[in-house]
Amino acid sequence: MEYEIKGTVMQSLEMRLKQGETVYTEAGGMAWMTDGIDMKTSGRGGIGKMLGRALSGESLFLTNYTCTAPQGMIVFVPEAPGKIIPLPLQAGHSMIAQRDAFMCAEDSVQIEMHFRRKLGTGFFGGEGFVLQKITGPGIAFVEISGEVAEYNLQPGQRLKVDPGHIAMYEPSVNYDIQMVKGITNMFFGGEGLFLATLTGPGRVWLQTMPVSNLAQKILSFMPKGG
Repeated sequence: MEYEIKGTVMQSLEMRLKQGETVYTEAGGMAWMTDGIDMKTSGRGGIGKMLGRALSGESLFLTNYTCTAPQGMIVFVPEAPGKIIPLPLQAGHSMIAQRDAFMCAEDSVQIEMHFRRKLGTGFFGGEGFVLQKITGPGIAFVEISGEVAEYNLQPGQRLKVDPGHIAMYEPSVNYDIQMVKGITNMFFGGEGLFLATLTGPGRVWLQTMPVSNLAQKILSFMPKGG
């Protein structure tokens, strides 16, 4: 399988498949494709995994696309302006991503829900208890809103982040939530009551435009009442 990420703000992912190769995505994730690609939608893993995907922001059903011709092309596009990030994963290697980040992957890649361990992290972490865990072997693709900032944290190195800006991190990174210090900061600082603390070692990916922030901004321009 070969792929090319095209564009800047509104990117597209063009995959070129050889005969017998399969990729999958959530239902409705495909934009266009050539002849010679067979489409099959299923629960993929049974009712338990279906419900887990729903809790982690994906559709109940997933769709497999298998190339039945000598070669074929299929294109996927993200749901919001942002970046497409390829994740080449070794066997057993995982990434933890925000809800609804998964875009598509090779057939060998597994996606499942991931629970945040600490109660406070789940309540105040901005995205709830359930995240997505994407595990290799194979290559997966995630979509991140806005521009992307990537950091490689050293052991013990900490980064304090508005929770909505956390897009993805390696499982070795510790994720915790701390209350903002100072009454004035809490109520008039504009950053909410809590900040996330990411502690290394491991890589983290931050997004400049959480979809929830964009939705709130658009809502502020909508006509009131009526």
